[in-house]
Amino acid sequence: MKTLSRNPRNGRIARTAAATVALCILGGAGTAYAYWATTGIGSGAATNGTMQTVTVDALIAGDTPQTTLVPGGTADVIVRATNPNGHAVTIYGIAANGAVNADAAHPGCTTTGVTFTPPPAPLTPTVTIQANTSILLTLPDAASMSAASLSACQGAQFNVPVTLEVRK
Repeated sequence: MKTLSRNPRNGRIARTAAATVALCILGGAGTAYAYWATTGIGSGAATNGTMQTVTVDALIAGDTPQTTLVPGGTADVIVRATNPNGHAVTIYGIAANGAVNADAAHPGCTTTGVTFTPPPAPLTPTVTIQANTSILLTLPDAASMSAASLSACQGAQFNVPVTLEVRK
């Protein structure tokens, strides 16, 4: 019968390898557990602010149209838009928002014959109103006057109610 001699070196390598594998498995599991089980402390803040209304105003002193409206013709419409927000907004579109009427100095102008044709949306080129500012926007030939206008409308300024669609 042949006896096998044991080499002590082979046993030591096997035990070392087994211990290394065990440590790697335990270390990996411990690291994974620590990653998923850790908690921390700190502070943070966020706000979801509400955008304030961008307003459209009638012409004010110094805002003068460059074209005049006559029966059968067209004229520019001037829009003064004010952005009260702390960030810039872009005007996406403009729409009519009611009947066109004449200024108070022309009470006999009950049939204005004036219509508003808004530009297509989105506006091209884009129009941006910077934070806390106002702009004058000229809409070329956006107002037209039919021959049905009364003579009492001569020399009148017309109020064209519009709504702006703005985006942040």
